[in-house]
Amino acid sequence: MSLTLSQRLSVVFALLLLVCCGTSVWLQVRSSRMHELEVVQGLSRDLARHIARDTQLMDANGLKPDAVRELFSQLMLVNPSVEVYLLDKEGRIVGDAAPKDHLLRDRVDLAPLRRLFADEPLPILGDDPRSATARKVFSAAPLMVAGQPAGFLYVVLLGEAHDRLAERGATSEALNTALWAIALIALLCLVAGLTAFRLITRPLRHLTESVAAFDIDGVPAPAPTAPPSRAEPVAKDGSQDEIAVLDGAFRQMQGRLNEQWRSLTRQDQERRELVANISHDLRTPLASLHGYLEVLSMKDASLTAEERRRYLGIALDQSRKVGGLAQSLLELVRLEHGFVEPVLERFFLTDLVQDVFQKFELTAEARSISLTPLFAPSVPGVFADLGLIERVLTNLLDNALRHTPVGGDVRVALALQGRYVDVTVSDSGPGIAPQLRESVFLRPFNIGGARRDGGLGLRICHRILQLHGLKIELLDIEGQGATFQFALPVEEALAVDLLKS
Repeated sequence: MSLTLSQRLSVVFALLLLVCCGTSVWLQVRSSRMHELEVVQGLSRDLARHIARDTQLMDANGLKPDAVRELFSQLMLVNPSVEVYLLDKEGRIVGDAAPKDHLLRDRVDLAPLRRLFADEPLPILGDDPRSATARKVFSAAPLMVAGQPAGFLYVVLLGEAHDRLAERGATSEALNTALWAIALIALLCLVAGLTAFRLITRPLRHLTESVAAFDIDGVPAPAPTAPPSRAEPVAKDGSQDEIAVLDGAFRQMQGRLNEQWRSLTRQDQERRELVANISHDLRTPLASLHGYLEVLSMKDASLTAEERRRYLGIALDQSRKVGGLAQSLLELVRLEHGFVEPVLERFFLTDLVQDVFQKFELTAEARSISLTPLFAPSVPGVFADLGLIERVLTNLLDNALRHTPVGGDVRVALALQGRYVDVTVSDSGPGIAPQLRESVFLRPFNIGGARRDGGLGLRICHRILQLHGLKIELLDIEGQGATFQFALPVEEALAVDLLKS
């Protein structure tokens, strides 16, 4: 069975709590035990020395049995937990009052006695003669006979009687109280820990739900908040909690993904419409071209020379339209897919505008349209890609001439505005409907329900200026036709910064 993160954390916390409680109990019991032994040994440290000083237990002939029995009887009456032993110089037990078969050692290690005589920190544990392995606190003193060491008086301070009483108390109310106290503390800690884990992981659960419900169309549940404007993701409440920061980072990423997905969807829709519009534009001239060529092929013998020239002229005109559309489409593809990189150079817009006017001079004269330059005094040079900016002006003038009525006017104005030169191209045509102005640079558009040519050229202009870090705008000027404006920098450093951005 798979466990959630909260459940795994809870299980690990419960195990750690159990281990910690067990360790705490062991340390507490051991600490209390060592403290008790230290107190007992500290209080009775000099007991053996006082007994050895006040009682003559050995003489030149050795042990005095009557004195030993009398001493043992008196001590047992005063303190039943005390056990007294006489040791020789090697630590062998030579006198005791232990019941039969209770003595399990015949000698005592003298190293703890020396540590006691050297005043080392208490408690100091020594061998228990009535146990093969146990060690207990003791008091000891050397025995002297005729000024010479004859052995030791060895007093076990917590003997068998104390052990029996302690064993009965081990299952008494004191132990039960301690166990209940430990269980209660463990339960409270467990509840507090599980509550803390739930509070800590709640943002993570919300984040998980958001990830699980994330929809590529940008409809998450619950709806994400707007991404923070700062580069560093932060929690909604401004805290630095890692999980909350993670949640903020996810929401910021989610907002960017949604925006990018909407942009991609919009671009895909625009490309679909562009393909459909280009197909429509190509179908008409191709059909016309095919029709006139077919007429020439089938009725060649019956056509007069004048009719043959007229049909060929129409076919050539339609062929040029198809070629122009194909060239524009190829140019747009190269611009939008990064195959074109602007090369900055300094040039004068006044010269460039005059050159572009010369291209359209014959076309304008044929329709009695005047090309009017409106140049401010002392227009400085600008920094941009000369060839690409020439393409922009060519497309704008071509678009203006095709939609300006006979006898109309097309104007190009240049004016210095701060660090830029404003370029304005306007015509006296019907203009562009308000509902179509937002998408005028994105796809071909219609005017009055009829298709307006030139949308592809405007999109090329928009993309070229985008590559320069600039933009083109359609101005709304009452009494005029379509008016387009863009600005070019007069400083090289500014142009480089725009290009990098």
